[in-house]
Amino acid sequence: MLNDKLKNYLHLHFLVFIAGFTAILGKLISINAVSLVWYRMLFATILMIAYVKLFKVNLQITKKELIKLCLAGVIIALHWITFYGAIKVANISIALAMFSTGAFFASFLEPIFYKRKIIPYEIFFGLIVILGVYLIVQSEIQHLTGMILGMVSAFLSSLFAVLNGKFLEQHSATKISFYEFLSGVIFITIYIALFGEGFTASFFSINASDIGYLLLLASICTAYAFIASVYVMRYISPYTVVLTYNLEPIYGIILALILFPETEIMSSSFYIGAFVILAVVLFNGIIKNLKYLKRKRKHKPL
Repeated sequence: MLNDKLKNYLHLHFLVFIAGFTAILGKLISINAVSLVWYRMLFATILMIAYVKLFKVNLQITKKELIKLCLAGVIIALHWITFYGAIKVANISIALAMFSTGAFFASFLEPIFYKRKIIPYEIFFGLIVILGVYLIVQSEIQHLTGMILGMVSAFLSSLFAVLNGKFLEQHSATKISFYEFLSGVIFITIYIALFGEGFTASFFSINASDIGYLLLLASICTAYAFIASVYVMRYISPYTVVLTYNLEPIYGIILALILFPETEIMSSSFYIGAFVILAVVLFNGIIKNLKYLKRKRKHKPL
């Protein structure tokens, strides 16, 4: 039988695999990115409400904190819209390669929000990431719009992660996600009603396969993945979790190559650039994990 530690590590990798699979679902779902994210957040919010009711989660919050969580909900909605938008106008590989630049943005955002100095090696890593992006852009210039959307998505994801790190100092993960999902749905609803096509009969006329994929995306890939990741972080260090989640683009790109070879096979320069970005992200995560373990040992009581 597997020991508990190994079970949690395998569970974590399964969650990362699920994260990579969300890009596959984005390709399979035929509706546009805005509608896709509206349905995803709506279904996830409904499941979250059921979870809150079942476990009697306390949702009390001040007006000031509610506004902050609502703004974060808008950010995650825009992150998902630009991410799936990148998949729609380019492909999965482009979207995930650009999404990997999130660690580069985080190296500048974290010092601002946590009031720490910029670490010199992070600047160096950032320059290498730019080199990787350049290799991809010059070889896949026809996908430039998708690349821009992917990098915007990466920036918004990093901003969202940094903000959530601050929120977790005061609130439970369930409370944070509930208000963020709810505010995201409200934001997209207003956008569709005022600037989109509106909630016409055609908006709700989606085929059976799309409904199935959306339910899978909202339940397993969103609600379950959120709850399970919180559970896993009780037994595995946060830095190990973050480092492992950096494998998401690798899992996603491999899956895309297997499932959609006709649209996902890219030039050699793309894979060199993607490898450079992913290697930097993983190496950065390893360094941070080693520093975390060193600090932990240093402060461990004798």
